[in-house]
Amino acid sequence: MTRRAIYPGSFDPMTMGHLDIIERSAKLFDEVIVAVLVNLDKQPMFTVAERVEMIRQVARWPNVRVGTFAGLLIDYATEQHAQVIVRGIRAISDYEYELQMALMNRRLEPGVETVFLMAAEAYSYLSSRLIKEVFKLGGSITGLVPEWVEQRMRETVKG
Repeated sequence: MTRRAIYPGSFDPMTMGHLDIIERSAKLFDEVIVAVLVNLDKQPMFTVAERVEMIRQVARWPNVRVGTFAGLLIDYATEQHAQVIVRGIRAISDYEYELQMALMNRRLEPGVETVFLMAAEAYSYLSSRLIKEVFKLGGSITGLVPEWVEQRMRETVKG
């Protein structure tokens, strides 16, 4: 049986922390689906299609693919025949929120487990929100996002 995991998120933009979790997940599971959340209530920096393309450009492990979903993550995981949801944890505050989500997902679908991966120390403070804020205020994000993503951010601002 294929061990398939879903790594969900907005990935707006993808950070080195995201890439680290993808790489580590790719070592643990036969297949990893990086699932971009379609949330029409938010005003993202990048469209869903742009985020999917950025992930495809930088997450080049043979057992990693990119998908999109709207609605309940657990429904998407079930549709994709995934046994695991992967979530990155940076701090205790992440854990409290993620624990609630994991327990609700378990209640909705007991056959899908949630696995928490601790963020690498170098990226433990990173979030897409923080990256966008620093970037918009003119700060350096070099080394915090893949080079290709930083280039796309610069093009978007010039746009």
